[in-house]
Amino acid sequence: MKIGVAGPGAVGSYYGARLARDGHDVYFLLRSDYEQVRRNGVRIISAEGNFNVRPRAARTPEEIGPCDLVLIALKTTVNSEFPKLIPPMVAENTAVLTLQNGLGNEEALARIFPPHQILGGLCFVCLNRTGPGVVEHIAHGKIEMGEFARWPEPRTHDIAGAFRHAGVPCTVRDNLEKAHWEKLVWNIPFNGLGVASCAGYDAVRSGRFSGRTADCLTTDKLLAEPKWLELVQELMREIIRTTNAFGLNIPFECADEQIEKTRVMGAYKPSTLVDFLRGQSIELESLFFEPLRRAEAKSVETPRLRSLCKVLQALDPGAAGS
Repeated sequence: MKIGVAGPGAVGSYYGARLARDGHDVYFLLRSDYEQVRRNGVRIISAEGNFNVRPRAARTPEEIGPCDLVLIALKTTVNSEFPKLIPPMVAENTAVLTLQNGLGNEEALARIFPPHQILGGLCFVCLNRTGPGVVEHIAHGKIEMGEFARWPEPRTHDIAGAFRHAGVPCTVRDNLEKAHWEKLVWNIPFNGLGVASCAGYDAVRSGRFSGRTADCLTTDKLLAEPKWLELVQELMREIIRTTNAFGLNIPFECADEQIEKTRVMGAYKPSTLVDFLRGQSIELESLFFEPLRRAEAKSVETPRLRSLCKVLQALDPGAAGS
């Protein structure tokens, strides 16, 4: 396939590099890393084996042109750029697969392209971009994908097969919406509390922000301290209750399973924490505000999520006055 990758940071670079190594014609749409990737390619450092590939580097989507598959791994804070960045890479039969965090990304794409071209994917992977064109793969790597607002088509299984052939575990989900909520059970507490922990436990619990008072906590510290672990569990239960209010039926045991899987990650910094420590905008809308709005629409009580949103909004480097 001819594959265009919009947003080749840690996630886009890792999966794009896997597909390129497997023989696909992969183009990276680049800004700051263009010269380094053009000259040196992309290096993946992984316990599963290091490798280097040389995808085609492009500065504009027009240089790439229509693709068979477009992978979107942009931060959701720049979804307003979709109309400028994505259409030059999309033809009538192009599959557009967003690998972004949170809710509302497929809907945003479906306002630009026919809904039947839109797919969503969830990445269960620990990655860090450690330099221009360099990604460290720490653990995991599975993708779960599905069609936007409909049952999977044969092409969805074909794309999943391409990922698997490239060494990426990949499954197809019948219900993409449910898959999104299942991942939010992990994303909201660990991404959210990783950042909000610097405001202190009392601030996160009450939603009253008085400034940064402590160091941010990695996943291992959130699980090691009983009061933070309790907050993780409370947030998880709120998300599961919200999911079930939509009739999607996630068992509460899912929370314990997510926690146990997180313990093997060690001192992991989730992507939202990495963005925050770099002084970049955090993905408030898709990861936190939209789930809160949907919970409120179903009259589900989510006091911990509401407090978390208040603290994150005050901390966001991209927000005026933060």
